[in-house]
Amino acid sequence: MTVSGDRGTQPVRGDSAPGDARREGSSNPAVIAEVPPRLEPRTGERIRAVLHSRATMVVVLAAVLVFLWLVAQARDVSARQLLSLTVWGVMLGGVIALGSIGLTLVYGVLRFPNFSHGALVTIGAYTAFAVMSLLPKGGALHPFSFGWEFLAALPLAMIATVLVALTLERLLFGPLRRQGSSPVILAMAAIGAAFLIRSLVYITWGGDFHSFYPGIRQVLILPLGIRIRYDQLIILALVLLFVFLIYAFLERTKLGKAMRATADNPDLARVTGIDVGRVIFWTWALGAGMAAAGGALLGLDSQVRPEMGWFFLLPLFAAVILGGIGNPYGALAGGLIIGVVQQVSTAFLNPAYKPAVAFVIMIIILLVRPQGIFGGRER
Repeated sequence: MTVSGDRGTQPVRGDSAPGDARREGSSNPAVIAEVPPRLEPRTGERIRAVLHSRATMVVVLAAVLVFLWLVAQARDVSARQLLSLTVWGVMLGGVIALGSIGLTLVYGVLRFPNFSHGALVTIGAYTAFAVMSLLPKGGALHPFSFGWEFLAALPLAMIATVLVALTLERLLFGPLRRQGSSPVILAMAAIGAAFLIRSLVYITWGGDFHSFYPGIRQVLILPLGIRIRYDQLIILALVLLFVFLIYAFLERTKLGKAMRATADNPDLARVTGIDVGRVIFWTWALGAGMAAAGGALLGLDSQVRPEMGWFFLLPLFAAVILGGIGNPYGALAGGLIIGVVQQVSTAFLNPAYKPAVAFVIMIIILLVRPQGIFGGRER
């Protein structure tokens, strides 16, 4: 409503525009009613949030495991054998976790997928095999199949693999980063390094399969008829030891906290005075050492071959994505899950298809929750 006068047409104070009323602090109910209400999430957005939630991811993984169990039982696989495969899967998952922890740390700090990480697993296995062949053979540490030479070769293999990784960082990845290369270029360089290492393994040791300790392994019978080899017990014990040491290093030491901070936000880490170069050095050292340990333990349980690291790379990436990229604790959980699912699938599938099972799990993760179980918002 307006009034006319000598001063022209003017709005009545009580009927002023909403913006004018708000500026004057008016509490007119009619004006307040015109303020748009807060928008609520749409139904589609709510459904999408539920489907991409952590709980949904856990339910999907549980459903996959139950499905594998049901298919195995439909193929007349006994519950005893399935339990044994599950226990073996925990052991395999521990080995996968060792490799995936290093892979996720490298990605978190350096921001590129290191496709040469599988080659470091191969280097660790073959270096342990070479050292054991040079050391005098002693008697087996009953009831295990291995002797003291394996325990001596394991740390030497880790040191040698760390040196290989630091050489790659010094000669290849470091110069590329200083030139401002994109993550795609770094990933392609990592693939080239992986092929180079595998070719050197072929030249040095040939293409044949090798066993650390050929022969029949002793088996332990657990309750419920679960059968497990004694070597797998020591493998699981060593995995738990390494995981505990990694946890203590990342949580209790200043360098470990700096590594986690750099993985979370590299730019902020530089601003706060963290020595990023030192963090990068120890990231490569820790990642390569764990990869070597995983390779040596995998060789003890099965056989070593030049392609072992390449075929092991897919389960490593699946574990990293499942747990959350850049999260070392997520990589541990992801490795255990991938190991169990892969091993249970061998109840009705040829073991050669285990990498395909890891690939299917990785696709499911990317569709349901791309940031992984322990991941936050997508980057």
